[in-house]
Parts: sequence; structure tokens; C-alpha cells
Amino acid sequence: MGTRVRSVFSFPNPVNEVAARVVAGGVVLLSAATIGFREPWLLVPLTYGFWARVLTGPTLSPLGQLATRVVAPRLAAPRPVAGPPKRFAQAIGVLFSTTSLILWFGFGARTAALAVVGVLAAAAAAEAALGLCLGCRVFAGLMRMGLVPDEVCAACADISLRHPGITRQPVGP
Repeated sequence: MGTRVRSVFSFPNPVNEVAARVVAGGVVLLSAATIGFREPWLLVPLTYGFWARVLTGPTLSPLGQLATRVVAPRLAAPRPVAGPPKRFAQAIGVLFSTTSLILWFGFGARTAALAVVGVLAAAAAAEAALGLCLGCRVFAGLMRMGLVPDEVCAACADISLRHPGITRQPVGP
């Protein structure tokens, strides 16, 4: 039982970059629909999706399942990238989507909620269209500052793990 629960509540490492970009495209569409139609109920699946992906990767996320099982395999070969930065980016999505949900339903601050969703949509659009993961960039900065230990993401800390043709050069004499 414990192993099954642990397998559900895990995040893939590595992550398929193609699937991640497809998920980001879905977030853009859902965010744009929320803003364009001013339909607050769309914040619920948006927020649920981020929570599901942070806690379980694509396992309990309908959008994650669609991206990994249906769309991404038809678009391109998998491109593995480090999982921890992508999970961090999903956590930022949790923060923004949950904030927008609370602003709308908790405080009636509709304009503020839509502005937060707009920022989320812009970040997701950068990931979907350009492969620019802003949350991953923040994660890298936190690693450089020593706020995220190297052990959290060995592939992030050691470029030779990301690019097999590059060998790590020893430091010092």
C-alpha cells in the first residue's frame, strides 16, 4: 500500500520537455478562456491541475495525461530534462492559480484575479511557444545562490549529466 501511494505521489525525473510544453499550451488556453469569458469556474480546473501536477506529476492531472499519453508522442520524440525545476515551476503555478481563485471567490477581487491569471498565462505561453521555463530559471538562480542544494537536482548542478559529450573538469591544482 505504501509503495503504491508513494508511486502516485511522485514527480517524474526526468520530464519530457515536449509534454511539458504541451501542458503549458493547455494552461494558456484555459487561462485565456478564463480571462476572455470571465468565467470564474474555470479557475477550479486550472488550480486543480497545478496541484495535481505538483503532487503527482501527470498521474492525477487530466491535462498531464493528455499531454504525456496522447499529444506529445504524436508531436516529437521525448526530450528529457531535469524534473526538479519543472516541479518548482508547477509549484509557482499553484501559487498563482490558488491566489487567483482566492481573490475571485474569497474577496470578489475579479480584476486582480484576472491579472494574476494573465501573468500565469504569459509565463505558460513563454514555456509553450519558446521553451522558456521561467520557474526553471528561478530554480536555477536559487541553486546558484545556494538556497537549493545541489543534491536536489544533480542534473542541474552538473552540466556533464545534461550533456554526455561534456566531461566535468576538476577544480583546483
